[in-house]
Amino acid sequence: MVRSHGKEWSADKAWDYVSGLVAKTILMYCNQYPDDELSSQAYGWCKVYADNAIGSDGNFYNFKKGSLDNIASGKVLFDLYARESAVDPSVADRYRVAADYLYNYLRYEYKRIKLDEGKDGFIHKDSYPDQMWLDGLYMGAAFYAEYLATFAPDDYDAWSDIALQFTTIHTHTYDAEKSLNYHGWSAKPSDTNSFWANADGPFKGCSKEFWGRGMGWYAAALVDVLDFMPREHPDYAAIAEIFGQVVEGICRWQDSQSGVWYQLLQYDDSFVSAKGHRNYLEASASCMFTYALLKGMRLGLLDPAKFSLVAKKAYDGLLATFITENASGVDIHNICRSAGLGPSNKRERNGTADYYLDGSDVNIVSNEGKGIGSFIMASLEYEKYAASAVHTTVADTASEVMIFDIYGRRLYSEPKGLYIEVRDGSSKKKFNK
Repeated sequence: MVRSHGKEWSADKAWDYVSGLVAKTILMYCNQYPDDELSSQAYGWCKVYADNAIGSDGNFYNFKKGSLDNIASGKVLFDLYARESAVDPSVADRYRVAADYLYNYLRYEYKRIKLDEGKDGFIHKDSYPDQMWLDGLYMGAAFYAEYLATFAPDDYDAWSDIALQFTTIHTHTYDAEKSLNYHGWSAKPSDTNSFWANADGPFKGCSKEFWGRGMGWYAAALVDVLDFMPREHPDYAAIAEIFGQVVEGICRWQDSQSGVWYQLLQYDDSFVSAKGHRNYLEASASCMFTYALLKGMRLGLLDPAKFSLVAKKAYDGLLATFITENASGVDIHNICRSAGLGPSNKRERNGTADYYLDGSDVNIVSNEGKGIGSFIMASLEYEKYAASAVHTTVADTASEVMIFDIYGRRLYSEPKGLYIEVRDGSSKKKFNK
């Protein structure tokens, strides 16, 4: 059992995406800091989490089909397989078998939306037929990509299938005027389970608000898939373009004072819903956006000279806005516990501002797994970027060369030209010609 941010997380929790997210981020910590005092023990917790779900033969004890959420926990299997392969391949095989099962189920059996243009996307859950949510790209497509990168990197048809998931949902949910994506989209807005969807208009089938963590899952999925996807693949550029549009929205709607983001992205805390509920700064979305910005720079997808200060302000904002110290570590606050759209027997989940700000399951909590996991992701990426980045960035203009540090601050500038350096003892002089 691990005590993270003042709250216990047990490795024997069910095979669900929240426990899986925490386990995956702990494995990320183990990979990044293998020599840390707690690394070996922390790895053991995550191994127990997986071993409680699958047998020694790799078969799941009680895997529940019909939800992308239950695919997402499979991300722990890749790290376990890699580490156990170096120690005992016979133990590692169980994780490969389990990963194969999830991959084959997702790619060949999982239900899809049949679209008029002959393309299809994964539904979010059986209880949400013909619906795609931003959340689902992190749950399904990101697992799909990590599987391919680990076991079948040359399967270009599968990479195109992943790209299709992003291009499909982005086409339907992206509002270019706002630079944001609506939380969900239904291909059949007249269906009783899609009562929350726009019946017509330019965003037919879309939900009505821009939910922070929904876009956080989406941003994290994009940068993770771009990390795994072969850059020479013909669909890589399309995914990178979508990521650029999402990042534009992230930067546009960052709170200028705190550096973090609101539960409903297009409003600040002056916004009050119809029933009197006020918008608030939300931790999990802010952590995911920070993660996406930092990792995007580290992968060379984003220019540090443009985005370093945004990311630095965001991470500083996480610490100042959401984190407090306690006797055993830290707590993380202002986490939206949950949010969803329908189904028909849950009419209160209607996608309105009132729902996202004070719905029956949209409580503001502390030390919840989605906040814990996303904060670990952001923190590890912050440290990784700072450690690996070139500590100066050069911007070459027509008249001068400007030197920036990793946070985008200009250190100094030099006029362009030919330099003759004259050394005189320990000193030197430069003459520009």
